[in-house]
Amino acid sequence: MSVSEIIILLVVLIIVVVALVYAYRHQCLLRERAQIMRDAIRHRDFSFRLPTRGLFFGEKALQEALNDMGQDIQKQVAHSEVESWQKLTRVLTHEIMNATAPIQSISQAYLNNPDIKDSPFEEGIRAIHDTSTGLVTFVESYRKLTQLQEPVLAEVNIQDFVRRIASLYPQLKWNIDIPSDYYLQVDENLLRQVFINMIKNAIEADAKTIGIQADLKGIYVSNDGHVIPLDVAHEIFIPFFTTKQTGSGIGLSLSRQILMMQGMTLSLAESPLRGYNVTFVIEKN
Repeated sequence: MSVSEIIILLVVLIIVVVALVYAYRHQCLLRERAQIMRDAIRHRDFSFRLPTRGLFFGEKALQEALNDMGQDIQKQVAHSEVESWQKLTRVLTHEIMNATAPIQSISQAYLNNPDIKDSPFEEGIRAIHDTSTGLVTFVESYRKLTQLQEPVLAEVNIQDFVRRIASLYPQLKWNIDIPSDYYLQVDENLLRQVFINMIKNAIEADAKTIGIQADLKGIYVSNDGHVIPLDVAHEIFIPFFTTKQTGSGIGLSLSRQILMMQGMTLSLAESPLRGYNVTFVIEKN
């Protein structure tokens, strides 16, 4: 075998070895991606969006389809959760009202009875009345989850809208990056309630800066308040869930429901925008 043939053979062997190493590493990359998506689905986290750089065109198309599918599933799950909590809240409030309203009425009638006034029974009956009244008031406050007004949609300039929201909270630093021609078909009053809920939550988390950006994908509402722990992040949209001693736990759930009525979704970004600790995303369905 001549020297030139030996050189050609060595070059071919090197090319084969390099190709095998590259193929092996590529397959390891695909296996790692599959494990990431499997873990995400197991933990009901459908917000994964893996990059497509370094993939062949067929693999790239498949990854893009999986990414889009994850986003679609997340929206469907959120919609189903809202409907389930609506039904549960409707049933619970109805049953509690049926049980407490007669107690409130009867105890009030006893308190109006002259024979009860200044008797040993007055204090106990008043405690029953006050407790039932408080429970009725509590339940009434949660009926808003199932009795939202129908949205009246109109074209709203989001930059102007956000600047009006910002004027309500001059103690905060605002970073607003929204195109001047950015419009949405929304109910402005209901959307204002959503933004106020998010801003109030940020203030209660010691936020000093609010960032609001918008692009074709959606609106990003960020703040530099306390980081939301992973175990809490999966619960924040559940009605009545709160980590605050005085919180009602319906603000974010109500906000998500309001947006769904207008063809949009509200979610917590897996990774906040740079410079912030928390980012919420409002997207069109």
